[in-house]
Amino acid sequence: MNFSSKLLENAVNEVSQLPGIGKRTALRLVLHLLKQPTLQTHQLATALTNLVDDIKLCKKCHNISDVEICEICANPRRNDEIICIVEDVRDVMAIENTSQFKGLYHVLGGKISPIEGIGPQNLTIDSLIDKVRKGDVKEVIFALSSTIEGDTTNFYIFKQLEKYTIKTSTIARGIAVGDELEYADEITLGRSIVNRIPFENSL
Repeated sequence: MNFSSKLLENAVNEVSQLPGIGKRTALRLVLHLLKQPTLQTHQLATALTNLVDDIKLCKKCHNISDVEICEICANPRRNDEIICIVEDVRDVMAIENTSQFKGLYHVLGGKISPIEGIGPQNLTIDSLIDKVRKGDVKEVIFALSSTIEGDTTNFYIFKQLEKYTIKTSTIARGIAVGDELEYADEITLGRSIVNRIPFENSL
């Protein structure tokens, strides 16, 4: 792809590094931005800069937040005896959209995947175990996608929690095997949370 401008080429190269964006799509997006009012493009650039510079991870659940303790963890109306384990912020958003879950979350930051070089030490599993060890947690819900990596991660955490006297459950399989949680419709996902089953029954 030949560019008439080095500035244009640099912008296209950067945009094309985003997931699912090839060079041609990146070029269309960059050219679109050039046609917009300068203020609008500057606002986009500022929003992205602020995101990178100021975003935080909640100290309790590791969810993305503007402050040290996210709004969910800071909400006194949430049931802090129930923790729902999810892969990332997209899953938190998906479950919150159902309005069916009133407990707290624990965001792992990924799934165990030896092929991708992701092991238990790369996730926030240790801080989850620490929460359970303190004795305030009564139930842990496994809400990872039903993929090989998701099932492996669920089982690993389940084995780590076996020594503690807590209830472990998993979302009911209204979610198709192999599906990512974020793509489930709200009604199906909501019912899966409400009708969760003991985790050992899913093995």
